[in-house]
Amino acid sequence: MYQALYRKWRPQSFDDVIGQKHITETLKSQVRTGRLSHAYLFIGTRGTGKTTCARILARAVNCEHPVDGNPCGKCAACRGIADGSILDVVELDAASNNGVDNVRALREEAVFSPAAVKKRVYIIDEVHMLSVSAFNALLKIIEEPPEHLIFILATTELQKVPATILSRCQRHSFRRIDTAELAAYVGHVAAEEHFDITAEAAELIARLAEGGVRDALSLLDQCSAHSRIDVDAVYTTMGLAGKRRIEELFERIVAHDTETALKRFAKMWMDGKDPVGTLGELFTLTRDVLMLRVAPKGGAELISGGHDPAVLRRYAGELTTEELCAAMETIQDALIAARAAKNPRTTAELCLVTLCSGFLKLDMPDFNARLSRLEEEIARGVVTVPDRSAPAADEPAEPEREWDDELPPPEPSEERVPWEERYDDEAPPQRGDAQDEEELEVFREEQPEDAFLERAPREETKKESPPPAAAAAAPEIGPGFWNELCRRVIPRLPADMRIYPGDESKLRGAVSGGVLRLQAESGFVFNRFNRAEILQKFADCASELTGRQINAVLGELQLEEKQTRSLEELKRFPETRIIG
Repeated sequence: MYQALYRKWRPQSFDDVIGQKHITETLKSQVRTGRLSHAYLFIGTRGTGKTTCARILARAVNCEHPVDGNPCGKCAACRGIADGSILDVVELDAASNNGVDNVRALREEAVFSPAAVKKRVYIIDEVHMLSVSAFNALLKIIEEPPEHLIFILATTELQKVPATILSRCQRHSFRRIDTAELAAYVGHVAAEEHFDITAEAAELIARLAEGGVRDALSLLDQCSAHSRIDVDAVYTTMGLAGKRRIEELFERIVAHDTETALKRFAKMWMDGKDPVGTLGELFTLTRDVLMLRVAPKGGAELISGGHDPAVLRRYAGELTTEELCAAMETIQDALIAARAAKNPRTTAELCLVTLCSGFLKLDMPDFNARLSRLEEEIARGVVTVPDRSAPAADEPAEPEREWDDELPPPEPSEERVPWEERYDDEAPPQRGDAQDEEELEVFREEQPEDAFLERAPREETKKESPPPAAAAAAPEIGPGFWNELCRRVIPRLPADMRIYPGDESKLRGAVSGGVLRLQAESGFVFNRFNRAEILQKFADCASELTGRQINAVLGELQLEEKQTRSLEELKRFPETRIIG
């Protein structure tokens, strides 16, 4: 009968355990000297050797001829414990025996002396699964056990074990196995099993196992169906996309090429790649790039080792820390959603669209990513910031005037008509039943221009604002230049930004000295337009219209405050209606 590799290659002595020398040496010393604890607690992730060391320790303390702290494996006690014929060594799974009744039965049985060996040993795996009442029932016997009794508890979640149990146990923490050490062990097992495996494939299996020996041997067992186990065979067996294809996908994300990224993902889907696995590989790649970004000198020890460090360094130079953090958060959220979704492909596609387009999310990590990109482009000189303290070199100095004054005031949103025509259903203010035209004209002349706030100004008060001197002195921009510029640039802008060009209360522009000076409303509008790619679109359109190179800069728009009259002033006019 075939036996799984992780069972066939389970260590039979402390010397066979890999990666846990700090624990095995301590246990061997205790067995040699006889200074054994009555309760042990083994802590660590899955597949790192907790249960294996517990079984070895149970044989070592009962071995008739121990060899340097290791069980001999030949005496009757070692053979009986190994094949399960000696009932004084009991192994329990707390996941299925977690009730208080199970612990009470164990406690009643434990007080009896062992029948065939020196020590009665109880190995309780996944002890954190015990209920509160079961822990309370176990507490007393762990605190004061008989001389012949040893408890060995194993858990992957230390935080769930009560402090009262922790304080009565000798704790040993099992660490993850180093990738290089685990890869060498995989190669050794493959050679003994006569598998044709490459060094790159052994290293990939070690990385996919994430430090667990059992997982590594299970992956090797799964890949053994191939006559030659190489990297492609491992990727095919595990349903993974592969290093090269993930890097190509990441390249399209960095270039904000949504269409190509979705096509590459669709090809992976058709090839049978798991969307959750693809997102996991993409997350690992992004994490490695972040490690080299924040720790360029010590990052080689922090990366997973699945990608070429030169490629990772190139990506680290192109992306900011904030962009990488935002991307990792997006992928992590998609991973959680994909694992629970009925259609993980759609979840993965939405994640790719979000990663390629940095403008779909408006949360704080995304805002920090955009801000960091702008700061880096300014530092590189890609985006220029206007210096308002000094005039430009190719433009005459104008003390006491800033370039904001070059823009004319916004045109009124609608034609201003006499209030008599606009409110034709109301009669003009009258002082009696009869009033001639002369008295009405005198009444009109006495009223301030904006006396009737509910009504539009009179036609005779409509005046064209004279253009500012700076704007008149700029011969490069004609009357319809700004309107034509807006017409050309609107199709090139993102859909949510096309409403602002043409609305001079939100955005204005003027050309002076070879520079297109834009002004945007403070706040949200300013932040949306204050990006290098958006300013470049305006600069390109202005260059097309003028026939020469035009650069674009952005400032905040300062609108004139509306003048309103006080309530007391309005009360002077007896016919004025006060609303509210």
